[in-house]
Amino acid sequence: MKHPDEDNELFNRLEAEMTDPVAPSGGEVVDLGKARTARGESTDPSPDQSADSRPSQSADPEPTESADGRPTLVDSTVPTVSGPGVIDRIKNSKRLDVFPAWLKSAAEFREALGWLAGHAWHTVAFHAVRVPFVYLPKLIWRAPRGALNSLGRVGRWSVDAEGEALRQYTATNEQVDEYLKLSRQRDRRVRLRMILTVLGSLFALGMALFLVYGAEPVTQVIAAAVAVLGFGLAGAPADAPLATRAVVKTEVQKLTSDIVVKAMASIGIGQIASAVAKGKDGIQFAAPITREGPGWRADIDLPLGVTVADVADRRARLASGLRRPLGCVWPDADPNEHEGRLILWVGDRDLSKTGIVKWQLAGARRHDIFKGIPFGLDPRGRGQSVPMIQHNVLIGSQPGQGKTASVRVLACGAALDPSVEMWLHELKGTGDVDALACTCHRFVSGIDDDSIKYAADSLTLLRAEVMRRAAAIKKLPRDLCPDKRITRTIADKRSLKLWPLLAVFDECQNLFAHPKYGKQAGEDAEFIIKLGRALGVILILATQRPDKDSLPTGISGNVSIRFCLRVAGQVENDMILGTSAYRNGVRATAFRPEIDAGNGYLAGAGPLPSVVRTAYLDDPATNTIAQRALVLRKAEGTLSGHALGEDAESTSGPSYDLLADVAAVVPTSEKRVWNERIAARLAELRPEIYGGWKGENVTSALKPHGIKTTGIAGTTDDGERTTRRGIVRDDLTTAIAERDGNRGAA
Repeated sequence: MKHPDEDNELFNRLEAEMTDPVAPSGGEVVDLGKARTARGESTDPSPDQSADSRPSQSADPEPTESADGRPTLVDSTVPTVSGPGVIDRIKNSKRLDVFPAWLKSAAEFREALGWLAGHAWHTVAFHAVRVPFVYLPKLIWRAPRGALNSLGRVGRWSVDAEGEALRQYTATNEQVDEYLKLSRQRDRRVRLRMILTVLGSLFALGMALFLVYGAEPVTQVIAAAVAVLGFGLAGAPADAPLATRAVVKTEVQKLTSDIVVKAMASIGIGQIASAVAKGKDGIQFAAPITREGPGWRADIDLPLGVTVADVADRRARLASGLRRPLGCVWPDADPNEHEGRLILWVGDRDLSKTGIVKWQLAGARRHDIFKGIPFGLDPRGRGQSVPMIQHNVLIGSQPGQGKTASVRVLACGAALDPSVEMWLHELKGTGDVDALACTCHRFVSGIDDDSIKYAADSLTLLRAEVMRRAAAIKKLPRDLCPDKRITRTIADKRSLKLWPLLAVFDECQNLFAHPKYGKQAGEDAEFIIKLGRALGVILILATQRPDKDSLPTGISGNVSIRFCLRVAGQVENDMILGTSAYRNGVRATAFRPEIDAGNGYLAGAGPLPSVVRTAYLDDPATNTIAQRALVLRKAEGTLSGHALGEDAESTSGPSYDLLADVAAVVPTSEKRVWNERIAARLAELRPEIYGGWKGENVTSALKPHGIKTTGIAGTTDDGERTTRRGIVRDDLTTAIAERDGNRGAA
């Protein structure tokens, strides 16, 4: 109840507003006397109140201001804006796929057919091998027993032995009438059955004599086989079937809504538990539970205020509630829905027990790095790829969890693209990637100071290469490079020297934490990561000690793709996967040591972080792929540096090609150009090489390549028309094509 003084103050304010001379013309005049009377009636406790005067909404109305400025009582009817119409709701609805995903994907369809064919072949081969050595001896051994069993069944049938128990029951209980009826019935049955048995026995005896003395040998063999088969099956014990199973099925409980509701109620989220305590489900199913891959998928709407991260934080409890191994339960968010939409996928078996994942490119002849590199499978059996162009990759884990194996997969994928220039630095010294050395421009394997210095020098060279590429791309015409980024078309133009460059630094903590070379190496790596991604320079960094000293924050904070296998704690988790990853439920600490080796969270390759089991390549498989890549690169003429046997000194700096540099500074639109202008542009491109060059230097340098100079008419910077020595760009293009052709033939 409100205080009377408050009511008087309220009505006095209302009266003042209604008598205000500046009130809007559309306002209504309220009779305060009638308003007080109506209010008094509304508080009257008399049982004869009308329906209109009952305090169904509010027993103490207060005036508010409506949209047009007029006062409105809170218990009066106020028009409200309706929600979206039927058409709008239909437009916003989600359409389910007409055909399942595996049927629309050629790769998944082929995989399904291959599995079915393999399953059928295994079953046929399994039984075919056992027919002559297991099944046939069993049939022969059991045939006599089966013959006796068959004769016994015929005898029992002929004397109506199956009704004996019932007749004895009626006799014991002195049911005379029933017993007499059953006896008469038995007599009729026995007379008929004995006649049939005698006739059948005579027929069987005649057939046996015919088969023994009058039938052809083939017929005798067939009859003997049928008899052995029939009597052998008849003589088989109930607990010892003839054939064993070729495939033992693993019975997995079907995922149902009741099981999911009970499991979700047990994980300790208050909103769900309280709703279940009141007899409600606590969650809502956005779609029926369906089969997806080797498991079940449930789309769930969580209660208001509960996020997918809250459920992922309790994954172990959820697995316990579902009575499934931890490696079978994977709660994920739906990137196309709100933060409360949970996709709960429950696999048939633990992800760590799926065996070795076969790499999709293990038998491929070549690959295009611009299409990404196949990396492994997610828990649902879907292939996962890592985009490489315009990205850098950071891989981290504890020792022995599959970090180097992950690096090997990415390096092998890049090696199968002959346009990719590879720099490999294995700073552990165990030779895990030695097989790929034959494809590398720069390569080192070791943990000593010389190896660390070599890796630091590589970063310095990469920094200079990034600067060169930036200047080269800036000069490219817009029709060739509209976005100022490396494309497949640009990479294929070898004269531009803008092909993809992949640099791998395994165990990079040994480099960045080095007291002499670590600081500068960290600054160079950060510079390359920030600027080199659009220029085709790709870094892959792998570490087993992710902290601020061994992995500078400027590097970990700017890498776009991250893969984190098992780590020890939250700090290491967030160093690899990014700040707040642990708080958001992306926790590589949940992986079990050694058991989940090869399983990790892949972030940046898709809209949301996902669990991936990486493909595995052992050393022989890596060597096979490396030899295939070597043959491919020889045919393309893209081998350089270490792959050609050059020593460290000869590869201490990037090699430069005069013809390629001239082609880079002379655009295709410029058909003829003076040599003095070429010299000026070359000096701007590489001052350390071409600084101080004049037109005559260009003439003498191009002469060994068969490019002749001639008089070219043109206009000077002052606007004067004159003729000077120059070259025709078509001659330059022809010389480059001939040289590259000769290299390919070699």
